[in-house]
Amino acid sequence: MNNLEDIEQAIKQLSPEELAAFRTWFAEFDAKVWDQKFEADVAAGKLDALAEKALKHLREGRCTDL
Repeated sequence: MNNLEDIEQAIKQLSPEELAAFRTWFAEFDAKVWDQKFEADVAAGKLDALAEKALKHLREGRCTDL
């Protein structure tokens, strides 16, 4: 088996309580990883073009309030 298959099998063996705890842990872990990637992309300027486009639309009055 490979690592992913081992993890899948281990998860299948969790009790309902353990599965709930794992779900909570994984959601927090996944959010942290996503935040780190997003922050790295911002720092690298990967979102600059999107920000400029949004600001241009705002200046042109092409935005609506939420």
